[in-house]
Amino acid sequence: MSAVIEAVCISAKKGIVKKAAAQAEFQVGFGIVGDAHGGDWHRQVSLLAGESIDKVKEKLPQLKDGAFAENVVTRGIDLSAVRIGDRLRLGREVVLEITQIGKHCHNDGCAIKKATGDCIMPKEGLFARVIAGGTAKAGDAVCVAA
Repeated sequence: MSAVIEAVCISAKKGIVKKAAAQAEFQVGFGIVGDAHGGDWHRQVSLLAGESIDKVKEKLPQLKDGAFAENVVTRGIDLSAVRIGDRLRLGREVVLEITQIGKHCHNDGCAIKKATGDCIMPKEGLFARVIAGGTAKAGDAVCVAA
C-alpha cells in the first residue's frame, strides 16, 4: 500500500475542532488558506498519522478527522521516523518542511486527554512550514521528499 493523505482539515478559528475539507490550498510562508493556524511562523501545518488516531478511536470511536486540530491525516507513512528538517511531499505540488515534533498540551488538557487519559498530539504530532505551495486532498500520495 502506498502512503496517502487520509484527510485535510481546516478551522477558521483557533481552539475549535477542525473539519475535513474536500481539498486544501497550501500557501508558501503561510500554511493552509482559510485555516486559523496559518501565518508567518514555524507551525503553519500540523500532521498526525491515521494509525495513531485509530488507537484513540478504540476508546473514543466517535472521533472525527480534525479532532486533534490536525490539518493533515496520513496513512501508510511512518511519521515517527520523520525528523526536524525533513521534507514531505503532499500530492504533486506541496512540500512541507518539518519544524517541530510534538507540542505542549493545553494547560488543563484537551477534551480527548480528559476522556482517555492521554493525547497523542503532544508526542506524535508533526508541525511544518510550507516551502512549495499548491493543492492537496484526501487520496493524494504523501512521501518523504528527496
